[in-house]
Amino acid sequence: MSVDDRQDDGTGHRSSPTGPRVAPPRRTASPFAAHPSAPPQPPAPPQGTMASPRGTFRFSLPSIIIFVLLLSSVAIQAYRDLSRPGAWDFWRETYIAASMTSTVIPDVDIDGSGHGRRALAISGKIGSASASWLRDRLSEARLAPGDAVLLSSPGGALNQAAIMGEAIRSHGLVTAVATADASGRLRPAACASACVLVYAGGATRYGIAGSRLGVHRFTTSTPVSDPLAEAQRIQGMVLGYMTKMGVSSGIVEAMSQTSDIRWLSPQEALTLNLITKPVERP
Repeated sequence: MSVDDRQDDGTGHRSSPTGPRVAPPRRTASPFAAHPSAPPQPPAPPQGTMASPRGTFRFSLPSIIIFVLLLSSVAIQAYRDLSRPGAWDFWRETYIAASMTSTVIPDVDIDGSGHGRRALAISGKIGSASASWLRDRLSEARLAPGDAVLLSSPGGALNQAAIMGEAIRSHGLVTAVATADASGRLRPAACASACVLVYAGGATRYGIAGSRLGVHRFTTSTPVSDPLAEAQRIQGMVLGYMTKMGVSSGIVEAMSQTSDIRWLSPQEALTLNLITKPVERP
């Protein structure tokens, strides 16, 4: 019988009439062959590409050039913005540290009537971003019309002060020059220069005994081609603002008399209608 005539007995062995059953030769598995139960492997990425779980990314020279140009345009615009007068101060106060501080006082009796009100006490120099800072503080304090803003400041940016006063008036708040402790007890304070414009924003302006209001002639620190015209512009702006807030136009004359701080007497402040309600005791 030929080899091809051997019969398989069903066990994988072949029988032979001339000899014992012979097992068929085994196939040797490759050590690199995948296990039968393993999932199929993806093909290797072609050269020049980088595979990632989310897909294949390919970097080309044009895309790199476009990215560099976009980044450069952003950097140039940022440099131009920060090169403007006061821009760095505005950025620093907005994102790093504000020039003013605030405290919410839950219950303050300003006029000694026994009627308490909520108050926001602010202090420090009025900076380039103080107006937006105050808006945020007013929103957080949730003051209602008739609540108070207590001021203690040497002054600062004139334009910012006018915007702060407008914000106080739009909320229907009253103002007073004072500080307060946690119990709501008032202490006299000083409000000078641009701070007076913030104070003027109060719907009612309380004059706390011992507190001081200081005024002076406003100038600009930015170089201008015509200083006289700029001085007249500032004077007109202050006059228009103070008149709008109900303060006598005489306040501008009092300011123009000196470049140093001139402290108004309580009677002068009353005559100019800067103080609208004096309080004899803090």
